[in-house]
Amino acid sequence: MQPLVLHAHSSGPNPIKIAIALEALQVPYTVQQWQFGDDPTNGVKGEAFLKINENGRVPAMEDPNTGVVSWESGAIMNYVRRVYDKANKLGPVGESEQDKVDFDKWEYFLLTTLGPMSGQTNWFRHYNATKNEDALKRYSEQTDRCYGVLEGQLKKSGGRSVLPGRVTAVDYHFEPWVRQFAFAGLSLDKYPLIKAWLNEMAARDEVKQAYNKVKGEAPSAIE
Repeated sequence: MQPLVLHAHSSGPNPIKIAIALEALQVPYTVQQWQFGDDPTNGVKGEAFLKINENGRVPAMEDPNTGVVSWESGAIMNYVRRVYDKANKLGPVGESEQDKVDFDKWEYFLLTTLGPMSGQTNWFRHYNATKNEDALKRYSEQTDRCYGVLEGQLKKSGGRSVLPGRVTAVDYHFEPWVRQFAFAGLSLDKYPLIKAWLNEMAARDEVKQAYNKVKGEAPSAIE
């Protein structure tokens, strides 16, 4: 098997989730790092990268074994599961329609709500050129609300996994986004199960290996 190519930026959470899945499935891959900006050779808005992803965002992934090019983390994750997870190690915990819907709804909750709210919190706290306290308050509160929803779900597994039964790709979707809580200026003091879950995830081999490959360092425990 030829290694897949994962296009990433070391500070972004979305490439990490894909790396975790590839590590869990023992699919060989290399990481191609890009920079923000429009440099024609190494910028995500530059000519070279826009040929891979017209939207100019990481992650993107190229699979030389199939010729498939994918981008958007949800689409990439689902491709990886369809092609390389025939044993369903990362998919729904059971085979019922409810099991499948439970997997989808928590995956989509991250992709459409917790992830975007977290991203906007980060943007208005760190990157927006003009301070906008109303926007920061709005997105911070929404991200914290999402943490409360996740905390409630984690009660079903005692903080071991988002879906009761075992760790799935849903956990991989959430992990790098929730781990950015301090960068977002938020606290997990009200969410002991999220803390426990983050520490469970940080101790997993596939998580440590993915962080090392994408960021150059393994995640640390949350006190």
